[in-house]
Amino acid sequence: MMNVQQALDPARWAGKAMPGQDELPCEDGEPMESVFHDAQDALLKDTLIDAWAERRDFFVAGNLFVYFSEHQLRNNDFRGPDLIVVLDVDATKERKSWVAWEEGGRLPDVVIEVVSESTAHVDRGEKMLIYSQIWRTSAYFIFDPESELLEGFKLDHAGRRYAPLLPDAGGDFEVAALGLKLGLRQTSYRHLERRFVRWLDMAGQPLPTAQERAEAERRRADAEHARADAERARADAERARSDELEAKLRALDGE
Repeated sequence: MMNVQQALDPARWAGKAMPGQDELPCEDGEPMESVFHDAQDALLKDTLIDAWAERRDFFVAGNLFVYFSEHQLRNNDFRGPDLIVVLDVDATKERKSWVAWEEGGRLPDVVIEVVSESTAHVDRGEKMLIYSQIWRTSAYFIFDPESELLEGFKLDHAGRRYAPLLPDAGGDFEVAALGLKLGLRQTSYRHLERRFVRWLDMAGQPLPTAQERAEAERRRADAEHARADAERARADAERARSDELEAKLRALDGE
């Protein structure tokens, strides 16, 4: 497989049509920053896919290379964001990378980056400029797992630069494009017990993981069993009272 530098070599594509995803590298071979980074990306991706299981008009992925211009292709080694969400696209299409010229020019509507000490300056600098001025991504979020600081940004009125997105009274951010919110919640996921960034409904409830759905179903089943047991106990008590009253009436008739 070609590495990134080989694929982006200007000489390789001189005089040729723009390459597609089958010709471009889809991974750089570098591991995730940490176990938490990997878990955080998977949590956001999987819960959105599950919550929107009936929809076929969006794409969500983590650590996917995004190719967006001939200039970038020929001159930059640009790696993918931690998480992207793209709306109004075919959800059933298999993709190795996101190649804008194969997607009608569509680029991410929402980007989330989980920063580390080594990437923070890029996430707040070069990437922020690309996402705002070239991609025109409507919402950009940066999460620092060390400080547990979640920051949100939205395009300004001119649509060229990011302005801070203010959280609501609960500390959550509205993601207008998705009709959801984003916020921190204590979560047990992949053997990690800590605060994760979660997709939230507009009432502030997290979109559930498979484990959370199973636990909620168990609680509902337990509650139903408890209600059934209480109903049986009530019926038994009622029958006992009825039998006792009937016995007393028979005793009176026999006197």
